[in-house]
Amino acid sequence: MKVLVSDPLPDVGLAVLHDAADIDVDVRTGLTPEELKEIIGGYEGLIIRSGTKVTAEVIAAAHRLRIIGRAGVGVENVDVDAASKKGIVVMNTPGGNNVTTGEHTISLMLALARHIPQAAASLKAGRWDRQKFTGVEVCNKTLGVVGLGNVGRIVAERALGLRMKVLGYDPFIPAEAAARMGVESASLDEIYRRSDFITVHVPLIEETRGLINREAIARMKTGVRIINCARGGIVDENDLAEALKEGKVAGAALDVYVDEPPSPDHPLVQLDQVVTTPHLGASTDEAQLNVSIAVAEQIRDFLVDGVIRYAVNAPSVSQDLLRELQPYLTLGEKLGSLHVQLSGKFPEEIRIEGGGEVAQYDIAPIALAVLKGVLSFAMGETVNYVNAPFIAQERGIKVVQSKSEITRDFASYINVRSRTAGEETEIEGALFGTNNPRIVRLNDFYFEAVPEGHILVSYNHDVPGVVGAMGALLGDNGINIAGLELGREKVGGRAISFIRVDNPVPREVLDRFRALPEVISTTAVRL
Repeated sequence: MKVLVSDPLPDVGLAVLHDAADIDVDVRTGLTPEELKEIIGGYEGLIIRSGTKVTAEVIAAAHRLRIIGRAGVGVENVDVDAASKKGIVVMNTPGGNNVTTGEHTISLMLALARHIPQAAASLKAGRWDRQKFTGVEVCNKTLGVVGLGNVGRIVAERALGLRMKVLGYDPFIPAEAAARMGVESASLDEIYRRSDFITVHVPLIEETRGLINREAIARMKTGVRIINCARGGIVDENDLAEALKEGKVAGAALDVYVDEPPSPDHPLVQLDQVVTTPHLGASTDEAQLNVSIAVAEQIRDFLVDGVIRYAVNAPSVSQDLLRELQPYLTLGEKLGSLHVQLSGKFPEEIRIEGGGEVAQYDIAPIALAVLKGVLSFAMGETVNYVNAPFIAQERGIKVVQSKSEITRDFASYINVRSRTAGEETEIEGALFGTNNPRIVRLNDFYFEAVPEGHILVSYNHDVPGVVGAMGALLGDNGINIAGLELGREKVGGRAISFIRVDNPVPREVLDRFRALPEVISTTAVRL
């Protein structure tokens, strides 16, 4: 079996593959997308880092490919949906970069507080400007941590060791859990209002894109310092540059940008108040060795023994069973994600039932898929089929699974019920044909919705003209409707609309949509 390594990998990782008797390794870095597309058809395995873009076109040409391994956490450079539809397992190496990224955040915070890069550059240029680089202490200052996942927790722990006051915002972490870390649970507004330093550790999704923007900065202290080692785009770069020039923000430390590398004339690169590094969050000897050995072992074990570990799109089951279950896994993950997006928080309890034909299988992998969907919306690529149960346990989520051979309305279905703060939500999905998932019920509403892309889930009063007004508003703002599914409780009662659109709906348009007469509520989701 042949494995292509298309991004640099340390020799210790390559040695794992070279030592496997049934694997041949080709190292070909720096390939263009067209070059990768031309040769990928000859390989069973592909190992990448952040440099290689595995697009749907590349996957379509990968006739023999069975496994893609990412040496790192993020898989945003892989079209995971296209890989899943083709039965290609996508694995990452979660955890290998957590300490490294957390320490880099602390390093940037200290460098920012004491102007270390600027002072070093000044001295090397022959100047002795001691007063120009007077800094501030971090001791007794307040650090606001947005996102208390794996990296956020490490940053909070290190900051407490520096005798900082740590505020944490994470709607998916109970206040009691934050308190056990020594962190005061706070709202975003409190983080903005009280913090001397603010650092972000959330995945880049539509809800977090531009999270730190002009409006958020206006609510912050004058002289605040902002750090981003997570993903480019969470901090609005133009708004931050303006706030730095105006003096509202005293300084910023950035390891990531929307476009990497940023252009030399990028305003944030040019500003003296900005400490910046070229995406070094995972760049330590220890992290590089850890992830290279891990990804090589995972690829080897999959190709040689069929063992699946740390897959973002598949549980640890045999490859034969995976082929049978893949459509159900896709459906289950979307059902779980829809639950948490509609409620805006993690459930206290989630019940998963597989019914009809799917009951002939062990539904534990499907339950894992649902759980992964629930957790991934808030935690991104750090969640996989292996760690999802442990993360759920940490957050106090009770999981119950069952199955029934009764077919009911469909030959095969997955029913997911969640309880959050005393409220229960029930969503049911089914397969149409062999590989066409549909959402068929939300509480008392029955319909047939395609769970894919950007969707507006809207409740309204069942009166004439509502759907037309919705469509007109979207059309007037250049938003194309890709699909529309409707359901209602009874004539003249409440109705529900699943409106699939081609692009995300801007916040101001969403606010106007919600303000339409007869519209009760609207939630924008992404599946």
